[in-house]
Amino acid sequence: MKKRILILTASFGEGHNSAARGIRDGLARVAPEGTEVELHDLFAEAYGSVNELVRKGYLALVNYAPGAWGAVYRWLERKKDFDTEFTRFPRLKDHFAALLDRFQPDVLACTFPAYPNVLRQIQGQNAECFRPKIVVVITDSITINAVWYRCAADYFLVANEESASVLRAAGIATEKIKVSGFPVSPKFADSAGSNRVLPPSKSERRVLYMIHSATRGAPELARRLADLGVDLTVTIGRADRLMPEIEAAVGDKAKVVGWTDDLPRMLHHSHLLIGKAGGATVQETIAAACPMIINYVVAGQEEGNARLIVETNSGAIANSPREVIAQVQRAFADDAKQWREWSANISRLSKPRAALDIAEFLLSI
Repeated sequence: MKKRILILTASFGEGHNSAARGIRDGLARVAPEGTEVELHDLFAEAYGSVNELVRKGYLALVNYAPGAWGAVYRWLERKKDFDTEFTRFPRLKDHFAALLDRFQPDVLACTFPAYPNVLRQIQGQNAECFRPKIVVVITDSITINAVWYRCAADYFLVANEESASVLRAAGIATEKIKVSGFPVSPKFADSAGSNRVLPPSKSERRVLYMIHSATRGAPELARRLADLGVDLTVTIGRADRLMPEIEAAVGDKAKVVGWTDDLPRMLHHSHLLIGKAGGATVQETIAAACPMIINYVVAGQEEGNARLIVETNSGAIANSPREVIAQVQRAFADDAKQWREWSANISRLSKPRAALDIAEFLLSI
């Protein structure tokens, strides 16, 4: 009998979507013929333009009012009645219930924490509701909000042992916790094992600067990095309005790239990443074994991602353009002694096959 796997995400932070796509693409590689896989963002599907407004509001809050978001994050941490909150989302429940009735999944893989609680509401109202195995794929590290695990799930998948210890301390049964790695794109597995050699020439040392949605100070940092004489690439994602300003800041001293799906290759090709401590970004640089300098940390969920990099001595945090430049110079000074330490340490964390391993696990339960 063919297996049906339903993957659910939400666009409140790229880490959720990145993990969902990684699992989907992993299943596309390893699933036997006949396996059915669907990926949905039920918040977007149920609420459309309203959800988009809320999503933009959330991103504005975390990027431009991090203190306010930190207060919201701590409030969520204290709540113990997440399932009852979803009585206020009838359209979401109806949309979810219809999907369950149509697709009848054997396994539900959630990369956003709300869904198991919505499912509990649906099941409480319908004794005949389809009851799949529930797998929660936690996209944060170390600072894991209780909203992730205060739910009825069969398994919790975490990126590393440090995160597993948080769940065990919270009382989650050990047999429910699986240290799987973060499901980055299977493309990372394709380049696994390739050696990253540091060229002796400064102009051949490849630095990747990924500009995030909080763009204040980005042109200044890009200019300062370009003046270091390294082989610099700057990515601006979907912030197309920044392109002229960044190009003017770096001139012909760097490559400037818009949105790209070539990040696995770019990270494997780079010697150093500069970017924010987002769940997807940190886990992708770990998968590529590329040391990282973190220049922005969202209060709450991203603090643990930053701690993971610093506490494993796989990179550093720098809170201003001046500090970023100092850390880059420190990394490559003294025959790149610091960079070599970071590189060795982050290589030990790397799990580039995580999406494939998770796909095989979902097929096995």
